[in-house]
Amino acid sequence: MHAFDILGDPVRRRILELLARGEQCSGDIVAVIQREFGISQPAVSQHLKVLRDNGFASVRPDGQRRLYAVNGGALRDVDEWLEAFRRFWTPHLDALGTEIARGKRQRRRKAT
Repeated sequence: MHAFDILGDPVRRRILELLARGEQCSGDIVAVIQREFGISQPAVSQHLKVLRDNGFASVRPDGQRRLYAVNGGALRDVDEWLEAFRRFWTPHLDALGTEIARGKRQRRRKAT
């Protein structure tokens, strides 16, 4: 499965967002995904399996629990693919950073 096929699914993207905060037990992931997407526990488990099988997440046992974490390797592959497109948004982000810094300097000057 191609990385963007995996990341194209909103449930899997949300799971990765949760895992980006740090290691999460499967029960906590299921609770959030069920609440937000209204899908069953087996459906969430299938999404976790897809993420594991394709290198986006890792799992480790912790007693009765299963703890999931982001596996950065697959995301690095996506990042490398995106490199060819960064030139389209990097200058805009740089300009935004400059404007933010300019605004902060002006607010400090007015405050003194």
